[in-house]
Amino acid sequence: GFLEDGILVQDVSRTRRRYLCSWTFPRDVMAVLPTELLYLLPGLPGVPGVPAARANRCLRVPRLFEAFDRCETRTGWPNAFRVAKLMLYLLLGIHWHGCLYFALSAHLGLGIDPWVCPSSTRPLRRYLHSFYISTLVLAMVGDTPEPQREEELLFLTAGFLLAVLGFATITGSISTVIVNLSSATTAFYPEAGPVRRYLRARGVGGRLAGRVVRWHQHLRAQRKLPAEWEVLQHLPRGLRAEVAASVHLAALQRVQLFRSWEQGVLRQLVLRLRPQVFGPGEFVCRRGDVGREMYFIREGRLAVVAEDGVTQLAVLGEGLYFGEISLINIKGNMAGNRRTANILSIGYSDLFCLGKEDLAEVLAEFPSARAAMEAKGRELLLRMGRLDTGAEAAALAAEAEAERQLQGLEVALEGLQTRAARLLAQLEAGALRMALRVQRLEGRL
Repeated sequence: GFLEDGILVQDVSRTRRRYLCSWTFPRDVMAVLPTELLYLLPGLPGVPGVPAARANRCLRVPRLFEAFDRCETRTGWPNAFRVAKLMLYLLLGIHWHGCLYFALSAHLGLGIDPWVCPSSTRPLRRYLHSFYISTLVLAMVGDTPEPQREEELLFLTAGFLLAVLGFATITGSISTVIVNLSSATTAFYPEAGPVRRYLRARGVGGRLAGRVVRWHQHLRAQRKLPAEWEVLQHLPRGLRAEVAASVHLAALQRVQLFRSWEQGVLRQLVLRLRPQVFGPGEFVCRRGDVGREMYFIREGRLAVVAEDGVTQLAVLGEGLYFGEISLINIKGNMAGNRRTANILSIGYSDLFCLGKEDLAEVLAEFPSARAAMEAKGRELLLRMGRLDTGAEAAALAAEAEAERQLQGLEVALEGLQTRAARLLAQLEAGALRMALRVQRLEGRL
């Protein structure tokens, strides 16, 4: 196939036409021509060896590099593919060098001195010896037979120079693979080392540093990404919503509040949620703090504890939510925008966090969700004795009075609009009569 406007085209006829009209086609034709058949002609007995006649095969090298590039960009294991490709290049280089070594040995004479390839009747024995000598030269081991002639010295010197270049290339490629592995890991799962060094520099360590290390280990073990939105921030909003929905939509549907919501609504809501992970014994919120977000429990368990921080009053599990009382305006709420309970994470808890502004937009779009949250919050406030029923009644009465006055204003406004429309119609009729009268007077004149 080929790419057209960024889309892969796999239609056979279009691919054939494009290939036949490209410069790749004549090059591939020349590469596959059986030029070695020329040695069957009777007038060419003195031309050395078949490999020289197969040099046209090297025209396929650009296609090989193209195939490697495409495989590297499409494989799920790019670093392993790079290592395998590097090993292939290494073996191919040793093979080619061994072929040149054998060709030089055959030119000088097989077995005439200890440096050249021995004169053996078995081709495998001669190939293995050539491959072994080339490995020693290109690996710069140095345990090679001493050259006896100028040709052997020049060949060995050129091999060592190529080995220096190849060794530097291989070392750089391996280091690049290692760096890519570590950078890919740290891009999603940050290391605990910088935080530990910071605590050590500030003279803090011990249990706190251990908690930091265990938190990072939990993120890696459970494959949870703390910097998820930073990874997705460069995607378009629609594609970002699709990716986030495919990851979090199943967990979001387990929340009781969202079970009756439509899929399209949840796909938009998932962009407003921020994943957060809390460790064992960590407070998600404390009583009296100013509330700026509410939480939905994705995984784990949280305890509602008393002021001593130990006594558990209730346990919250998967699918529940909390923290909305300090964000929504419940009439008679004596706590205002302050937290009404201490929430402690029992183990590692995976939560969704929704900010105050985002919650206000969601509740404005879905009044049923607002009613459900207010009913639950009112019930909790009554249970804790933090709901002033007198103030609630006064607020309801004030709201009813305001609603009555608003309805009166709407009726008065509607009457004014009717009178204005009537006056406007009378004005237009008078203007029309005046225009007709002027027209008749002009006709008489």
